[in-house]
Amino acid sequence: MQLGFTAAEERFRSEAAGWLEAQLAGPFRDLRGESSMSGKLERRMAWERELGAARFSCIGWPQEFGGRDATLAEQVIFAEEYARAGAPGRIGHMGIELAGPTILAFGTAAQKARFLPPIARGEEFWCQGYSEPNAGSDLANVRTRAELTQGQAGPEWLINGQKIWTSLAQFADWSFVVCRTEEGSRGHRGLSYLLVPMRQSAVTVRPIRQMTGEAEFNETFFADARTAADNVVGAVGDGWRIAMGTLAFERGVSTLGQQMNFRNELDAIIAAARANGLLGDPAIRQRLAHAHIGLKLMRYSALRMLSNAQEGRLANEAYTYKIFWATWRKKLGELAADVLGPAGEIAAAAPYEWELLMRVFLGARADTIYGGTNQIQRNIIAERALGLPREPRGG
Repeated sequence: MQLGFTAAEERFRSEAAGWLEAQLAGPFRDLRGESSMSGKLERRMAWERELGAARFSCIGWPQEFGGRDATLAEQVIFAEEYARAGAPGRIGHMGIELAGPTILAFGTAAQKARFLPPIARGEEFWCQGYSEPNAGSDLANVRTRAELTQGQAGPEWLINGQKIWTSLAQFADWSFVVCRTEEGSRGHRGLSYLLVPMRQSAVTVRPIRQMTGEAEFNETFFADARTAADNVVGAVGDGWRIAMGTLAFERGVSTLGQQMNFRNELDAIIAAARANGLLGDPAIRQRLAHAHIGLKLMRYSALRMLSNAQEGRLANEAYTYKIFWATWRKKLGELAADVLGPAGEIAAAAPYEWELLMRVFLGARADTIYGGTNQIQRNIIAERALGLPREPRGG
């Protein structure tokens, strides 16, 4: 397991940190510390374009598609420095971290040439069409259907159905949608992975207002929505394999940047406890210490996971990562609420958005649900990592 970085890698760290500081102390100073995923959208889009122009948006991608051909270590370094600098959350992350890597891994040459450069330049944004009202963690139960028909411009897919919890769909240009393309199919068979343009009258997006005050999530309805027949990633009917590949990218280098954001949240809790005198409370100090230890364990686990990935294998610890960080952050949110006390539960009149620590408390519960609930994660660990008998399933 690689625990440190070479002199050349540290020079790259200095370059990245210097560029980020120049931008966030200069033209984008208003975005420093911006943690809301739906605020200041126009400025955030400009920030994504600036990252793309400097080739800092997708540094691990090939240069021909707007990247830097960065090594895994350099990608980890940039993710850490990005979070350390207090840079805003990446509103293009669905394209950068999920759609793009999936197209790189499974897409055709034409798909790579069409879709990757606009993602890297910050010109096109993506959302994920996985979850449905009756298919959340159980992705194999999707009911959205796509039928291959003859359109005016040639063969195309006709899509009907509903997706839910579609993050940032309200401004997305494209969505990667798991659909059922084989009539009568069940489970993971008969699914396809389609790239669907969002800016068409047959697609309706309805924001879902969260208790944090934001509307990051949406309901998305497809009523005879259309996409070209060539906009299927992988083979028709091979959507389950492609979708699982996309989910694997969620455990990529962004995990180290995610942990730096967690470090920022923990530091904010410590500052609040110091300000109101609770830092002297033994119980609070113990919980802060446990949070710090958990964050260190998370970092070393991620470094081990990424080292194994660099060697071309997915080790068992990768299966434990999601449930570990989600459970840890839920406890961190509870700690934040306890440190803030009753005053932290009071907000101004609607419309409102909570400050960082209360948003951590309100939002962290969702961490144990999206991307596979903790219960689903335990099944995955048992069946795939430990090789235990599969849970009985109906049908």
